Amino acid sequence: MSRTAAPAQDTPATAGATAADGPVPGDASTPLPGPAPHTSRPRSGRAGAWAELLRLPALFTVPGDALAGAAAAGARPGPRTLFAIGSSLCLYEAGMALNDWADRTEDAAERPHRPIPSGRIRPAAALTAAGALTGVGLALAAGAGRPALAVAAPLAATVWAYDLALKHTPAGPAAMAAARGLDLLLGAAATGGGTRAALPSAALLGTHTLAVTAVSRRETTGGSVLAPLAALATTGALTRLVTHRRTRLPAGRRAAAAPGLPGSGPAERPSRATGVLATALAAAYAATAARPYFHAALNPSPPLTQRAVGGGIRATIPLQAALAARSGSAVTSLLVAALAPAGRMFARRSGMRKVSIT
Repeated sequence: MSRTAAPAQDTPATAGATAADGPVPGDASTPLPGPAPHTSRPRSGRAGAWAELLRLPALFTVPGDALAGAAAAGARPGPRTLFAIGSSLCLYEAGMALNDWADRTEDAAERPHRPIPSGRIRPAAALTAAGALTGVGLALAAGAGRPALAVAAPLAATVWAYDLALKHTPAGPAAMAAARGLDLLLGAAATGGGTRAALPSAALLGTHTLAVTAVSRRETTGGSVLAPLAALATTGALTRLVTHRRTRLPAGRRAAAAPGLPGSGPAERPSRATGVLATALAAAYAATAARPYFHAALNPSPPLTQRAVGGGIRATIPLQAALAARSGSAVTSLLVAALAPAGRMFARRSGMRKVSIT
């Protein structure tokens, strides 16, 4: 995970994640899409510095990956899904810390208020935190079983490769998209439903992350009309695909569903009610992302580009919820959708109302 725009500061892979009106990614550094909270003024105290470094409001965009993955795989969320969510959160935060460590020289010139260049957090401490969080994330994935660890390992590798080598290259957006897609597959693998059935949902979520990250690459300079236009077109296409009803799930896949939330398992095929729910959530996704993309295309200034990134990050949650509803899991989709207001409430109370993935 990294910084950029509701995908990662530069950022999600997821991600994430997600949360307020600011940019979310300006330097797209967090592969689990998620935005990096960017406060209008430095928070005081050591705890505040770490909260700013880790961009805590963006965490609300992360749990939906695992939950949408479980729904797409035809499995009900259970204890192992919680392990997957814990693993995702740790890997996401590892990316946030690593992002700022990798960008400490650049931030000293462009963002001197950030925790590391301002001296509130030592570079060695940020790097140590990134390593420790990665280790805990992999351990939690192992607790969910070998299939989950088999997905978490490449996810962790993608996060580190993005922050240390790929972020400022043409491969950066693709790496961020891969991280978010892998995060969704982690939920599918951990829950026991398998990953093959979850691949379409992972591809849709990854495509959204790719679009947001591409916009975030010009978050601090502006000037790009093509990126927000492409993101706007992508949002329209994804909205159409998400509202398209899935075909019925194989009987074997339904039988393999693990016990979990009552009513959260997919039916033989999405019911009319879940179809309506998926359509409503897809509309919420489009409304959240499309308007700021359109404004950034009309006037690609840094402030409007940052808003476009923030809108893209916030749109991650309704997209995750729509994907779960599309799979026939109404309870899971509503649970994911509830993360949006929870994230806004947390951001207001913590004073970190603006999120930036950069």
